[in-house]
Amino acid sequence: MKIEIKRGSPVKLPGNCLVVPMLKHNRLTSIAAEINTASDGVLHQLATKSAFKGEIGATTVFYNLPGIKALRVMLVGIGKKKEIDGKTARKVIEAVMKRLQQEHCTNAAITFPFEETTAEMHYSLIRETALYAENSIYRFDECKSKPSKQTPVDKITLITAGIDNQCAKNAVAHGRAIADGMKLARDLSNLPGNICTPTYLAAKAQKMARKYTKFSSKILNEKEMQKLKMGALLSVSRGSRQAAKLIVMEYKGGNKDQQPVVLVGKGLTFDAGGISLKPPGKMDEMKYDMCGSASVFGALQACAELKLPLNVVGIIPSSENMPDGDANKPGDIVTSMAGLTIEVLNTDAEGRLILCDALTYAERYKPDVVIDIATLTGACIVALGHHTSGLMANNQKLADALIAAGNQAGDKAWQLPLGDEYHKQLESNFADIANIGGPAAGSITAGCFLSRFTEEYTWAHLDIAGTAWQSGKHKGATGRPVPLLLNYLLNKATG
Repeated sequence: MKIEIKRGSPVKLPGNCLVVPMLKHNRLTSIAAEINTASDGVLHQLATKSAFKGEIGATTVFYNLPGIKALRVMLVGIGKKKEIDGKTARKVIEAVMKRLQQEHCTNAAITFPFEETTAEMHYSLIRETALYAENSIYRFDECKSKPSKQTPVDKITLITAGIDNQCAKNAVAHGRAIADGMKLARDLSNLPGNICTPTYLAAKAQKMARKYTKFSSKILNEKEMQKLKMGALLSVSRGSRQAAKLIVMEYKGGNKDQQPVVLVGKGLTFDAGGISLKPPGKMDEMKYDMCGSASVFGALQACAELKLPLNVVGIIPSSENMPDGDANKPGDIVTSMAGLTIEVLNTDAEGRLILCDALTYAERYKPDVVIDIATLTGACIVALGHHTSGLMANNQKLADALIAAGNQAGDKAWQLPLGDEYHKQLESNFADIANIGGPAAGSITAGCFLSRFTEEYTWAHLDIAGTAWQSGKHKGATGRPVPLLLNYLLNKATG
C-alpha cells in the first residue's frame, strides 16, 4: 500500500473517498466543520437525518457532496474528545478500512481531529493509522493456487495540515516499519511446518543480511552446537529428521561500544510434543510454536528499515520436536551449555530446553538487556487468555519499560512473579533441575526455569502462547509482540 502525506485543504482533493472524523452526537470536529462549510451545511444535515451518531468506529458514507471534489465522504465516529487516544485510533482505522473495502474504494484521503487532541497525541494518531491501514489488507495466499479476489485499498493519503511535518513523517515511517515487521512475522508463522523448517528460517536470516546494511547473520549447525556443549537444545532435535540450527542475526546501528539488546526467539517450527505426544485436536496449530522467532525476525527487520541507532542481536534456537526412536524420553537427563543437568520429565516442555542454551549463548555479547519471546506454556492462556502476553523479569526497570511499551502500542503484557517459592517446584532427585514443576503455576515455573540461565545479565521473558495466533474462523498469526518490541526499541533509541 502507498501511504503519502499532504498538507493542503481536503476540500478540493480528488479521489474515491474523503474520511472525516465526527464526535459523539454528531458534534463537528474542526475538520468536519470545514467540510460542512464547503458543502453549505449539507454534510451536517445528512448526518443529522441518518442513523449515524458519532459512536467510536461507526461509519456512514455520502456521495457527491456539493463543494467537495472527492466522490464520497465517509464520516467516522471518534466518540467524545476525552476518548481520543491510541486505542480509539486503532478501532477507528480498522472500521474505516473495512468500510473502504466494502465500498470497493482503492484509495482514500484521511483527515484527523488534530485540533481536538494534544500535540503529543498527533504522532500516535498518524502512526496507528499507518500501521492499521497496512495490517487491514494482510492476506496469506502464498500456499493457495489462486490468490484472494478481494479488492485491496492500494493508496492512503494522510492530511496533516497544521502539525509538525517531521513528526508526521516519523509517525508514518514508524507505523509502516512496525506493520512490515508484523507482516514478516505473520508470513513466517503461517507457513506450514513442511516449508518453514529450521533450514528455511536460517536461509531467511541470510537473505535479510544481504538486503540490509549494518546487518549480518551466522548459522551454527549441529556439529558447532555440539562443540559448545548445547546438550539441552540438541536433545530436542534428536527426534527429528530436520537438523537444528542456531540462527544469529546482528544489526549494528549503534556505536561499537554500545551494549546490544539481545532478542531470543523460540523457533520450534513444529511441536508434536515428542514422546509426550500432544492430543491430535489442533495439533496443526503447532506450526505456530515458532512465533517467538518470527517476532524477532520482524523486530530486526524494522530496526534495519528505520536505521535505529541501536545494536540489536537476534538469537533463534530452531528445531522440531518429534517422536522418534532417538527422541528424548521422560526421565532422560541432559546437560545444558551452562553445565546444569536437566531431568526431562515431559518432552513437551521442550521450548525451555532449546531456549536455555540460547540464553547461555547470549552472555558472549555482554548485553545491555536480554528479552526472550516464546509460545511457551498453555498455562499462560489459562491465566491471561488471548489478550495479554505474560511477562517475567529479573529486573523491575526492564519489566516496567516493556509494560509501558506494550500499553503505548496496544500490545499489552502483564507481569507475573518469579519468587523463590516457585523455584522449589523444579527440584529433581536426580538432576540439578527438572524441566517442569507440576500443574500449578505452569507459566511461572517455566519462567523460573529460564531464569536459572540468565543470572549474568538483565533479562525478561515474554510468554506469547495466548497472543501469537488466533484459532477458529480467523485462524492465523497476529504478528504480536512485534509492536511491543518495536515500541520498546524506539523508546530506547530516543531515550
